[in-house]
Amino acid sequence: MEYVEARRDAVEGRLRDVVAAVDPPRLREELEHVVLAGGKRVRPTLTILSCEAAGGDVWATDAGPENPLQVGPDGDLALDFAVGIELVHNASLVVDDIIDRSTLRRGTKSAWSQYGHGPAIVASDGLLGEAFHLFSADPRALESVSKALVELGEGEATELVDQPTTEGEYMELARRKTGALFRAAAELGAIAADANGPTIDAFGEYAERVGIAFQIRDDVLDTTSDAESLGKPVGHDDQMERPSIVRVTGQSPETLTEQAREESRQALAALDSIDPADGQAQAYLEDLAVFVAERDS
Repeated sequence: MEYVEARRDAVEGRLRDVVAAVDPPRLREELEHVVLAGGKRVRPTLTILSCEAAGGDVWATDAGPENPLQVGPDGDLALDFAVGIELVHNASLVVDDIIDRSTLRRGTKSAWSQYGHGPAIVASDGLLGEAFHLFSADPRALESVSKALVELGEGEATELVDQPTTEGEYMELARRKTGALFRAAAELGAIAADANGPTIDAFGEYAERVGIAFQIRDDVLDTTSDAESLGKPVGHDDQMERPSIVRVTGQSPETLTEQAREESRQALAALDSIDPADGQAQAYLEDLAVFVAERDS
């Protein structure tokens, strides 16, 4: 895990630098509260690993206990894109917590609970503004994330207004609500590596499947885990009468976890279509596909 942790640490450092430069100070405080409270950093790590697997020259040296990562020729762009996708993700979580009236996020107060609804909405806007400033370095990055946000918005609207009643409708919701942002994260990595169109698409297909598996497992954990383990309230889907694959299908957690594993297998099949430039990065992408379907928190 040292390999992945070194990359996650590099993202964390860049994330802190970006947020520290935000003005005015009150907005900076709110953004720091949202993005520095923790999190798995799955999406930005996916961006970095995808860049490496696509042939990006991200690091000048390999990580080690006495040999920290040094940014290579493609590293600044990859790190900026990684931070950008994490900011977009956090912006969406701020809005989710307002909609759900959730007072807890990652074991601490949610933004609206800490600052109020108005400041929380402003913080979400601020996160998106900072993110798109980072994406502006490449028109392809702007296009990828813009498409993802359209899908995310449609997914949120479906969840609130036109709730799915069948498994097929739910899977389309999961693709839009979660899979689309995962797709953008991987596409951004491939874009930072200046990969060709088919390669970018293959990374996107892989990541979209990973995102769907992640969402299915998230729904299962909402019914089987506890707030301390997840860092957020559990049983929320039932309380808010929000669609989840558990509510829509009525299937057992074991059956649904197997469905998440099937999405992971399809993700791995998409990844197999790519000739990796960095086998180690691809191996960790494979590990990620397995992890999201098996995770307990």
